[in-house]
Amino acid sequence: MKTKKLLTLLLVVMVSFQLSAQIRGYNIMVTVQPDHQDWTYKTGEKATFTVNVLKSGTLLDNVTIDLAAGPEMYQDVKKSMVLKDGTLKLTGTMKQPGFYRVDVTAHVDGKDYKGACGAAFSPEQLQPSTVMPADFESFWQNAIAEARKTDLDPTKRLLPERCTKDVNVYEVSFQNMNWGNRTYGILCVPVKEGKYPALLRVPGAGVRPYGGDIYTASQGAITLEIGIHGIPVTMEQKVYDDLHNGALSGYWEFGMDHRDKSYYKHVILGCIRALDYIEQYTPWNGKECGVTGSSQGGFLTLATAGLDKRITYYAPVHAALCDHTNSLRGIACGWPHYFYESEKVRKGEGEKVRKGESEKIETSRYYDGVNFARLITDKQKGWFSFGYNDDVVPPTTAWATYNIVKGPKEISPYQATWHFWYQEQWDEWEDWLLREMHLR
Repeated sequence: MKTKKLLTLLLVVMVSFQLSAQIRGYNIMVTVQPDHQDWTYKTGEKATFTVNVLKSGTLLDNVTIDLAAGPEMYQDVKKSMVLKDGTLKLTGTMKQPGFYRVDVTAHVDGKDYKGACGAAFSPEQLQPSTVMPADFESFWQNAIAEARKTDLDPTKRLLPERCTKDVNVYEVSFQNMNWGNRTYGILCVPVKEGKYPALLRVPGAGVRPYGGDIYTASQGAITLEIGIHGIPVTMEQKVYDDLHNGALSGYWEFGMDHRDKSYYKHVILGCIRALDYIEQYTPWNGKECGVTGSSQGGFLTLATAGLDKRITYYAPVHAALCDHTNSLRGIACGWPHYFYESEKVRKGEGEKVRKGESEKIETSRYYDGVNFARLITDKQKGWFSFGYNDDVVPPTTAWATYNIVKGPKEISPYQATWHFWYQEQWDEWEDWLLREMHLR
């Protein structure tokens, strides 16, 4: 009898849990809406923004807000006020191509709620500031040649728990720029015998494990998703958390005083060696070969496509590490915003910056997505996407990078995104990749 009651109670608890409501979003919302549907204006044109603070979808009375407005990353209007009716209109303009950003933080019952809008002014005219060193291409081609003196010495381990009826999944590794320096990744290969197009997936910033791109492989492609830190990509999460908070904390700053010491040197070379691995150790068809990633991965996408002409298609999404030196002229720069905090820069002293920073400036030019984008050819097709509200990767740098590319390219901004994806953006990206592989 007791057992029956216990089972009944357990069943009730399980059903209650399954029927319980999920937490989604906030009842308080802050919206900042421009008066142009595409968020785009011509220089000198006036943009009108409507701010609404909503509770349960209706305007909230007597709400306190903080407002910041002006050129992104360099907003010159900052004030606090009370919105009697929960709404406000304001205007802004740009005399030069760029983005005018409005940020609003509403304070309600001790909590903060944020909204923003980044309006584009003649973005197709934006040009990057970074200078390409005269030996940029030779530096990288020599580095690649030197790395290839080390045999790939590949390893390959089946991950049966991840395999499907259509896809075999492996953890692989191979030598990178010298002996003992390895790159690890997840390789997914269709089970059916044959030759296939290939896609290299490069990662955003951070330290984490990887699952591999099984879905794209199931559509008829080889996919290789790599890590960048020279460690296996199938360990427990705690290992990556410890590294993120310890030895690899702030790795993007490592070695930035010399082009041969930068942490990103082995990272970029690892992307090229991953293509070597695909060519030599997978059933690649020798035709379609692509690379894609977001944020840091967007930068690595540009670097890989610029340096390696085996790449026939590439898709950077909100690409970071572009136009580092833009902040030296008081204009929004790409993550990780190497020079943004310099007080002398803020005072308009250009490249006369604090001691030791000149070496960092010179090194940054060898690790700037813009300079890799300049090497992309008319035989490589690109798809660019980013958000106008992104406060990590400013759309100023994303548009300028896109503008510098000479080859065939498409641009698909999702204006309201910050540093994240919308589902529709993800679907469009995946569809574009499959079409470039002739799988759609």
